[in-house]
Amino acid sequence: MGTDRKRWRWLGSLSLLVLVFTTALSQSQTVDPWSVQRGGQLYDKWFKVVGAADPVANHPLWALQTTNTRKGPDTWRCKECHGWDYKGKDGAYSGGSHFTGFVGVWEGRNKSVVELMGILRGNTNPQHDFSKVLSSRDITDLANFIKYGLLDMSKLVDYKAKKPLQADLTSGRAVFGICAACHLEDGKGINFGTPEKPVYIGFISKDNPFETLHKIWAGQPGTRMPGMYGVLTQQQMMDLLAYSQSLPEE
Repeated sequence: MGTDRKRWRWLGSLSLLVLVFTTALSQSQTVDPWSVQRGGQLYDKWFKVVGAADPVANHPLWALQTTNTRKGPDTWRCKECHGWDYKGKDGAYSGGSHFTGFVGVWEGRNKSVVELMGILRGNTNPQHDFSKVLSSRDITDLANFIKYGLLDMSKLVDYKAKKPLQADLTSGRAVFGICAACHLEDGKGINFGTPEKPVYIGFISKDNPFETLHKIWAGQPGTRMPGMYGVLTQQQMMDLLAYSQSLPEE
């Protein structure tokens, strides 16, 4: 009976999500929300989105910095160079183990999609040519995300406190009803760590609110978790972040 209840709750939440997202899609006049959402997942971890093997060698541009010691797949993730807040060396990755000194993509929103696609194809720097690993559709989606999907995290999060600037927990709890289909009501439905050292959404949302907001906005690559681009308002996202931070960490 418990399994059936969880299944129906998940199906109900999914149906609501599809209805809301379809409405947002039909109302969009400028860009396909699905493209922006997918582009955000490519920004996170493109090789999971396209079903490619994890890159083994470091990205060609990685040798330009020595402060971030990560290797292989991590060096190919847009977010590792440009940050979850899209501001690179001028944002949340201005220090710490993720620091590279690379600029963000924040100013890219002021460029045209065609210009952004050119940059992704190496027009301004041959070593930044992703056309060898991404299709034309992939590059278009990624460019659409940079043009239309970037969140101004400085208006959503207190960088020092790592908390939303303003939030309503009641509203956040209501929005979390969709998330609870997989994460469960206590946020422990998915363990991102190990059985010995579990990591739940309650911890992640406190530790890295920027990553949390990005994944709420764009979804989780390689999973059935959808993004909320075109569905939630930015206020609702702050509410959801606040409620997620109120959940148990372990």
